[in-house]
Amino acid sequence: MDVQNQINYNRIAKAIHYLKNNFKSQPNLDKVAEKVHISPFHFQRMFTDWAGTSPKKFLQFISVEHAKKILKEEQATLFDTAFETGLSSTSRLHDLFVNIEGMTPAEYKNGGKNLCINYSFAESPFGPLIVATTPKGVCYMAFEEEEKKALKNLQKKFPNALFRRKLDLMQQNALFIFQNDWSKLNEIKLHLKGTDFQLKVWESLLKIPMGKLSSYGNIANTIGKPNASRAVGTAIANNPVAYLIPCHRVIQSTGNFGGYRWGTTRKTAIIGWETAQKQNQFI
Repeated sequence: MDVQNQINYNRIAKAIHYLKNNFKSQPNLDKVAEKVHISPFHFQRMFTDWAGTSPKKFLQFISVEHAKKILKEEQATLFDTAFETGLSSTSRLHDLFVNIEGMTPAEYKNGGKNLCINYSFAESPFGPLIVATTPKGVCYMAFEEEEKKALKNLQKKFPNALFRRKLDLMQQNALFIFQNDWSKLNEIKLHLKGTDFQLKVWESLLKIPMGKLSSYGNIANTIGKPNASRAVGTAIANNPVAYLIPCHRVIQSTGNFGGYRWGTTRKTAIIGWETAQKQNQFI
């Protein structure tokens, strides 16, 4: 992980929070820099290094009107094509294929009994995280500031499993997701504890391209449950694998970003960052 990106993220998180809550007034560079107690010149350079775009452009990416435009423009191609053909040519992570395998009924009911789970801690552009794997794939990834709390939350999910702090190849492949050079990525397998409905929702999220957005209603329609938007929202909130399963790309149909298990500021940061990375591909 790029340590400098982590440092920058921690320092500009306040700026992102301010931008998210004040985008309607279109605050200028001096105003935002003042809020985070950094000179305008330093703030501009630091922000651009982290996001790959200027604070002004980032502000556009996280505005409600911009989000609504993306939802409107992408709805037909995304949900009439990509969801029927699987990962399309414009899919997230280029040629990366993420495969989900549900845990067996015994693994599900017995809290991971007889499972050996490796876990490790890492840095990402959006803060520290924990990633865990079974012999079959990644079973958990979450943004957590404190290692003890992170491990405790993982153990709660699999109370009867055997845990070992070890960085394995599957974890390394998963962490490559945060690198700009995704050609290094191999197939990523996820081994998830969830109901059939949850697994179906999580699989649908994998097909939302990077830099694009979907709504809870669109996801419900896609899985053939048009009246299950609330249940879809609950399944998304219980997503056990942060970022790899891009629940952050699902927002309200009004264009508001809505909640996020790992914090609304982080969700805003990820959406803006991904949009900037996508834009930079065409420069």
